[in-house]
Amino acid sequence: MRIVLALGLMAALAPLLGGCEKPRELSVDGAWVRLAAVPGRPAAGYFTVHGGPAPATLISVTTDVAIKSEMHETMTKGSMSQMTPLQRVEIPANTDIAFKPGGRHVMLFSVNPGIKRGSEFTFTFSFADGTRILRNADVIEAGDPGPK
Repeated sequence: MRIVLALGLMAALAPLLGGCEKPRELSVDGAWVRLAAVPGRPAAGYFTVHGGPAPATLISVTTDVAIKSEMHETMTKGSMSQMTPLQRVEIPANTDIAFKPGGRHVMLFSVNPGIKRGSEFTFTFSFADGTRILRNADVIEAGDPGPK
């Protein structure tokens, strides 16, 4: 009788267990690039890193369509803004870190001139533990509004 009750209880609870969410994983989404307004100047890349169950450290963002890329952060002091290079960005567990206009971003130097509005290319996000994440980035012109 106890076995029958135990099996019945397990059968009743099975749908509830199936609805449990998977643990959050380190991921990146929403990648896009704004091309430079002036030829020869750097483009800027934006995206959001979603922290996983453990802290992570983003150490680089690269692409094959730019000669060099650097992570930067725009800092405003009074009425002056300045960009500071970032060697690494700490991603706390289960926390989203946005790279967006007016804040953190990736500067892309000497972008291939064949890259135009409406195209896309791949970013490689490298983390200190050896994790690599590849994501496509949509390309917009300098004067275009960013994606919503």
